[in-house]
Order: sequence, then structure tokens, then C-alpha cells
Amino acid sequence: MANIPKPLADRIALVTGASRGIGAALALELAKAGAHVVAVARTVGGLEELDDKIRAHGGEATLVPLDLKDSEGIARLALALNERYQRLDVLIGNAGILGPLSPLGDIEPKFWDDIFAVNVTANWQLIRCMDPLLKRAPAGRAVFLTSGLSWMARAYCGAYAASKAALDVLVRTYAAETATTNVRANLFNPGPTRTRMYASGWPGVDPETLTPPEDVAKAMVPLCLPDCSESGKVYNFREKKFLEFRAPA
Repeated sequence: MANIPKPLADRIALVTGASRGIGAALALELAKAGAHVVAVARTVGGLEELDDKIRAHGGEATLVPLDLKDSEGIARLALALNERYQRLDVLIGNAGILGPLSPLGDIEPKFWDDIFAVNVTANWQLIRCMDPLLKRAPAGRAVFLTSGLSWMARAYCGAYAASKAALDVLVRTYAAETATTNVRANLFNPGPTRTRMYASGWPGVDPETLTPPEDVAKAMVPLCLPDCSESGKVYNFREKKFLEFRAPA
């Protein structure tokens, strides 16, 4: 039987937050599609488990233990990718933290700073450092995880929502700035998903009622492929479509 063509064969895909949840599931799907996955996360054990799964499917991965608050670490990673591959085909900004769900006035400055450091500043540094590599790829694709909370203005979710709203503008601006290049940058809103982060914020929700990360990951793969022509948009998983303009729900 002939081998089935893999749409990301010989491509390099970087995934942050790859040790568990959506990030791990997507890293595995990208590997199945033929990509060499550069898996970034703080948890070494989780990265090693991911590596075992990728190898079991005949794929390859490079494991990068890194705290994304380490901006210099991101810059060093970009230099290493440039030295080894001279390009980056897929960039996935998945890593994020929820932080405390509480009134704005009760949030400690440290928590606020941590949320923005991971959810916004780290993704800006990724864009800043990986942009030249994405532009050297035949079809650079960047996808960042957002949240419906970024436009709902729901009580007690202010810090996380504000960080995701900032990320939305950041990515859409990057898409506008790369409109005449080979780069396409989009956002993906998974909605409530069966992850550790969601459970930490809404522990009373039955996990069996939530979407498994594997289903979300499979829906994200098309945004990573060379034939994805959309840019500067939000793909809403629950509605199964790109959103041009987002009004309050």
C-alpha cells in the first residue's frame, strides 16, 4: 500500500505549552502530519511523555524545557532554530495561564504581571524573534490560542480576559503587517475544553461535558497548513468558522 502523503512533511513546527492539554495534543497531530515538532514547555516529564507518543507514531521532536517568561531564552531558541533549520514553518502560541478568578480590585500585582508576561509579552517575543524565520519558510503559519472571554467582559475573569484581548490585537496587527508576505497569522478560540487549566477555574463542571483536547487539536491543524489563506482572523471552534468581526455575545 502506497504511503499517504503528509501535508507537513519536512516542515518545522514550534508549539509552546506542549507538555499537556491542547498543546500536547496539537504537537502530536502536527507530528502525525509530518512535521518535526519543537516542543516547548516548563515540565520536562510532560515533554518526555509527548516525545514517546510522537516516536510511537514515527515522528520526531526536539524538546525545549523553557519558561516563556524568559525572554532571552526565547531569543536563544530563535537563534538555534536559525542555525539548524534557517526557517520556521509553523508557530503555535498555546501556552497560557488563567490566574485567579476574582474581582479586579482583589488581584495582586504579581498575579497580574505573571498573566500578562505569559499570555501577552511572551507571545510578542515569539513573534518578534520568530518572524524572520517564518518569512523564510515557503508558507509560514502562526496560530495563537485565544478565548471567548476576551470579548465577553465577564465578572471575575478580568485579568485573563484582558490579556487575551491584548493577544487578539497583537496577532491581528501582526497579520496586517505581514499581509504582503508568505506569513498567515490567526487566532483560535477552543471554547471550554477538558484541560487542567479549565478545571482549575471551573472545578464544578463535569469534564465529560467538555471538548477533549484531541478534538480541538485536529481542528487546528488546517490553520497550520500551507493552503490556509486566511489571516488576521479568529477561528471559533464551536461555530466551526472564522469570525470576521466579533460583537459581544
